[in-house]
Parts: sequence; structure tokens; C-alpha cells
Amino acid sequence: MRVPGASDAFDLLRDAAYGAERLSRSLIGQERIRLAVTGLTRAGKTVFLTSLLANLLAAGRGRRTLPMLEQAAGGRLRAVRPVPAGIEGMPRFDVAAHLAALAADPPSWPARTDDLSTLELTLELDRQSLFAGLLGTRSITLELLDYPGEWLLDLPMLNEDFAAWSSATLARLRRGPRAEAAGEFLAFIDSLPQGAAAEDSLVRRGFALYRDALRACRDRLGFRFLQPGRVLNPGPRGETPLLWFFPLPQPARGGLAELMADRHRAYVEAQRRDFFEPYFRRFERQAVLVDVLGALHAGRDAFEDTAEALAAIADALRYGGGWLDWLTGAGVDRVAFVATKADHVPARQRDALSALLGHLVAAPQGRATSAGVTTSVHALASVRCTEDDVATLEGRPVAAVRGVLLANRRSAKVYPGEIPLRPPEPGFWEHGFFEMPEFEPPRLDPAGGAGVPHLGLDALLAALIGDVL
Repeated sequence: MRVPGASDAFDLLRDAAYGAERLSRSLIGQERIRLAVTGLTRAGKTVFLTSLLANLLAAGRGRRTLPMLEQAAGGRLRAVRPVPAGIEGMPRFDVAAHLAALAADPPSWPARTDDLSTLELTLELDRQSLFAGLLGTRSITLELLDYPGEWLLDLPMLNEDFAAWSSATLARLRRGPRAEAAGEFLAFIDSLPQGAAAEDSLVRRGFALYRDALRACRDRLGFRFLQPGRVLNPGPRGETPLLWFFPLPQPARGGLAELMADRHRAYVEAQRRDFFEPYFRRFERQAVLVDVLGALHAGRDAFEDTAEALAAIADALRYGGGWLDWLTGAGVDRVAFVATKADHVPARQRDALSALLGHLVAAPQGRATSAGVTTSVHALASVRCTEDDVATLEGRPVAAVRGVLLANRRSAKVYPGEIPLRPPEPGFWEHGFFEMPEFEPPRLDPAGGAGVPHLGLDALLAALIGDVL
């Protein structure tokens, strides 16, 4: 557990300065909104940001790409421009490269995110004032952050010591199909003598087995609640000795246990200092993306793992609402939970998809609401790849979708099954009809001039930033 100290006082002063900056910007018509796009791995964060940026830029050129956002702005949006690169040390989100991948022949989805990146847009709007002609337009800077989804699962570790983390992690690994995927690692730690020494060869073998177990749980089983996230995606620096730790049965003693606890503590502090504090501390808006359909397709254990991971993340996110947030102007104002890939189900199933996600986030959503944070739940397709259609199942018509399959580039009609309105009963998993293919992106303009076809992106943006437009 982290002990409050001088750094907390520094954080308070920094937050107060940031709050004062927000107020002064608002008074002169130059607001800044920081939006963190968070979510579980493979939820489509990079594609979401690509579509968001392309459609905002197109809307700034007069295209009707985001009608609900334009309605929220009262038709006063005049221009949207990327903010030129300055002297920042973080990579820029390469929207042109991601659009080029989507528009290639054949088209492809952007590569998995392996590092932090950011981009800023300036939204120029007419003022709502009798003196608008004299005061000119007002501007809003929208700052966006993209980062690997695996890193998000490190946030719940911030308030756990090594013993608590080890107990919780091993309890999950010994449960259900994880136990087989992690079998070699579990056998290794169970065979360790009490008081094992911190031998380098022992540490490296234990870490390699643990890393392989996490990879198997992610790639073979579709699980998401896997920590530390940087073991699965270490970023451009690659693996460093800071990552070489793994959970041990408790109570653990001896040199190996002390080294593992030291590295766990150092890792958590590094994540807090280098990732959580700089990038999450003062985001006003958050979009939390969840691949609910992928979890359903992966089966009961993967679905329950996703629900558990989402609850842990929501607990770790700083929802705010306390007196310090009121004093400093820090804290999150709005949170949107988003079920992605909504185009994989027909129109009448998308309400069920939203309802299912609403049940999964009911507890964290309640905590956010009690803290004075506006929350919403959405079903969204960042890039719409299908059209609604009708299929025949056992002689009767059923709602389906039609799209081009990525595997063979052939048009196919897909019946995805019925999406439950709430977490499924045990009998749901006895049926194997739920289908989750991967569709090819539609043909796009690589310059993004006409925007990107989507489902629900405008409603989401209206919920997240419409109040400041």
C-alpha cells in the first residue's frame, strides 16, 4: 500500500495549477479537454481513434459524418485542425498510416498498439453570445491518448502488495481452464522449497514459465485479466529485469521471495510514476472500450474473466468527486463504457449488447454516479463492415449481417445468435451457435476526406464532449 507523503502534496499543487489553467482557458474561450481511450486488449482502441480523428476532421470540412455531435454543437462547428507537433517526447498517433492500412488493397486492420501515442485537435466553433461577432470564434483543444490495452490491467496493482497480488493471481490461475494453460508454471512454483534462494537461473526460468502461461491464457483462451500487462506487451524497450518477477504461494520466505517482492514493488512504483500519474491523473473524460462479443464467443470462462477484469479496472480508475477534486478542478467528469464491434450483430441486437455491458459495469457505474460523474453505456462500431440482412435458420427467417470475411475475402451472411440482455445463465453456454467472424474493412479513401463509416460514434462523442461545444 502506498503511504501518503510529500509527493501527494506535490500532486495536489500540480492538480490545483492544472485546475486554474482550465478555468483561465475557459474564460478566454480556449478550453482543453483530455480524453483517455482505455479498454481491454483487442477492444479496438487504435481503430476507434483512427475513425474518431478521421470523422472529426471530415466534419470540420463540412461533411455530415457525426450528426449527433453536430446537433450537440448547435451547428456551430466551423473547423477541425490537427495541432502541429511541438517538442513533446511522446510519439504522435499516426492516423495517416492507420487509414492507409484500412484503405489498402486488400484492406487490413491496423497493427496492435505497442507504445503510448497522442494527438491533439483544435475544434473551432462560433460563440453562443450576443457579442459573438465581436469576440470571434472559440476553440477547444481535444487531446487524445492511445496505449496498449495490456497496460490497463496494471492499474489494479497500484494498491496491492506482493503477497496480496500473488494470492489473487494464483487463485485465478488455478481456476478452470487457466490451470491447464499455466500447468508448467504452477508445477514449478509448487515444487520450490520454502526459503528458496534468489538464484538468477531460477528467477529467469520462473519468469519465462509465467510469461508463457499468460500468453497461453490470452492467445488460446481469450482471457484478459492478466498481470503485469508489460509482461505481455513490454513496449519498445523490451523486457528488462524490472519485469522478472512472478507470483509465489503465500506465505513465501527466503531470498527468492524477497527479490520477487522487491521487483513487484519497484514495478508498481514505476508504473505509477511513468504511466498512471502523468497520463491518467488529470483526464476529464474517459471512454472504456470492451469487446463483449469476443468474450461471449470465447466461452463462459473468458466472459467471466472479462467481467472480473472490467470490475477491477473500474475500481482502479480515478473517478473523483471528492473535495480535493472540487478544490483543484481535477478528476473525471464523464465516463462512457463502450461495447465495440456492434456491426457484427443486426440492429435489433445492439440494444441487447448495450444492456449486457450495462449489467457488467453496473457496480462500477454506480460508484461513478455516486461520485458525481456522468456515465453512459454505448454499442459502437468504429468502422462499419457489415449491412443488416436476413438469414434462414431451421426454415425460419432470422436477423443477420452480411460482410466480407477477412479469411477468404468472400461475402458471407452471418447469424450471430441471440445476445443476452444480462450475464448468461449456465444453459446459454451449452449452445454452440454464437459466431464471431472477422470482417474485412470497407473500401476507404486513404486521405480520410469523406470520413469513415461507423455506428454510434457520433452519439458517443456527443455524450463525452457535447456539453463543452
